[in-house]
Amino acid sequence: MATKINSDQLNELIHHRRSVFPQDYTGEKVKDDIINQILENARWAPTHKLTEPWRFLIFTGEGIKALATSQSDIYKKVTEADGTFKENNYQKLLTKPLLSSHIIVVIMKRDEKRSIPEVEEIGAVFCAIQNMYLTATAYGVGCYLSTGGITYFEEAKELFGFSKEDRILGFFHLGIPKRVYPPGKRKPLEETSRWITSS
Repeated sequence: MATKINSDQLNELIHHRRSVFPQDYTGEKVKDDIINQILENARWAPTHKLTEPWRFLIFTGEGIKALATSQSDIYKKVTEADGTFKENNYQKLLTKPLLSSHIIVVIMKRDEKRSIPEVEEIGAVFCAIQNMYLTATAYGVGCYLSTGGITYFEEAKELFGFSKEDRILGFFHLGIPKRVYPPGKRKPLEETSRWITSS
């Protein structure tokens, strides 16, 4: 099938995709129409049987402050009960979100019929996340997927109105980066790929 997309530009975009952390954001707001385009492109990820298991909760402005308070409260409640509470982690959960323009909570909504293996549904959502990364990069927006904090707390699912069968896969932070970043680094292709050309 013929395509009008410039392959060199596509390759450059992929090579320049990288995580840009909230402390490296300027504090400037990302335009909402860019956020909408990021979400629009996310939903075009591959999805087995078109279950479209991704769900997105977008926090910005006062919503981010509410998220910071809620997640730090959950962290404190759970970790004080099991004896793993750390004041430093609590403070990070309370203050770090305020550095981001938007935070998108990414959830895998389990197929009610269970007709698709869970790993495939999770894979589909991570493909959607890659689309989000690439779109943000194309618009000059910094982003990073955090899987720390309360990501894997069962109590967090209830906070966001999801069931035990669903999974929070991360918190996608976005902001305007302070500088332009060079391409990232990867192992040589030969170390991770093997061609088989005969029986």
